[in-house]
Amino acid sequence: MKTRQDKLKEIILSLHDGVSLDKVIEEFKKHFDSVTTKEITEMEQALIRDEGITVDQIQSLCDVHAAVFEGSIEDIHRLEDYAEKEGHPAEVFLAENRKIEQLIKEEINPHLGKDDKTSILMLRIAYDRLAQIDKHYTRKENLLFPKLEKVGITAPPKVMWGVDDEIRNEIREIIQLLAKPEPNMKDINEKINHNITRIIDMIFKEDNILMPMVLDHMTHFDWILVDASSDEIGYFLERPSKSWILEDENEELPEEALNIAKGIVPMDAGELSFAEVNAILNTVPFDMTYVDKNGHVKYFSQGKTRIFHRPLTVVGRHVSMCHPPQSVHMVESIIEDLRSGKKDYEDFWIDFKDMFVYIRYFAVRDK
Repeated sequence: MKTRQDKLKEIILSLHDGVSLDKVIEEFKKHFDSVTTKEITEMEQALIRDEGITVDQIQSLCDVHAAVFEGSIEDIHRLEDYAEKEGHPAEVFLAENRKIEQLIKEEINPHLGKDDKTSILMLRIAYDRLAQIDKHYTRKENLLFPKLEKVGITAPPKVMWGVDDEIRNEIREIIQLLAKPEPNMKDINEKINHNITRIIDMIFKEDNILMPMVLDHMTHFDWILVDASSDEIGYFLERPSKSWILEDENEELPEEALNIAKGIVPMDAGELSFAEVNAILNTVPFDMTYVDKNGHVKYFSQGKTRIFHRPLTVVGRHVSMCHPPQSVHMVESIIEDLRSGKKDYEDFWIDFKDMFVYIRYFAVRDK
């Protein structure tokens, strides 16, 4: 007899081979009453590792995978305690999903299929608000994914990030189309229907697959880091009205959380205290991030004017995981050129949030 994991992988693999969704769901229900988020995660990792399925291929059928598992995931109940802690990052994340659903139901759905001026205007307003889903996804990608990557769970975050970017691009396109003097509402309505279907599918995956998986691995200190970094990225539509209050304010935190700047750092010319080094690096008028020889983010500056999000959870994360999947190959190519000695630096300009930003990668070498 096949193991549960083998059978689960076989069933999902049949989707990629063209078997209809109805038949796959029927086959799934024949063999499984329920599955855990751990089994789903291991199945996706195995498809990539053993079957040659690419992240892009899994991403393209991500919504269909969710349809197969809907209603059968057994460890959803683990969310209950965290969902009741008002202001806890897990509660805030899940509450935002309810706000997204409410916006779709109350501000978008009533105007779909109509082409009068009022409906077009209301859809434009609704989609300007929906665009803030970017902050929800950015917190997920930068605050939750790093912990999963540290424990070896890499496939689901890559797939989700890719779908997030596709949803973001669809929202931007719809906003541009709605802004035209004579918008083609038949085409726009089709795009909106497709977009909100994908958003709702992503909500299902976040609620029922991602969050239970995160809760299995996040420590109390991990949540403190997430909480400390959330404000900088922002929230969907509004900031939480209540801050997360630690259950035990006297709980002993890891040493790195209590590290006080003290001591002396010997330099090539002179010496500085830890506090002086930190203050100097935070004063220079640009963002600075240091990646170690193994490719992991080890440090970033905390200047007053920040261009890129650098939450505390990024520390220790592999640099390839800090970028959207479609740009990872460029980052890895730059790093390899620096590591090999082919180049000492690489620089370029990018358009970013109404700015023209100059980015420079330097190879940092000892004597």
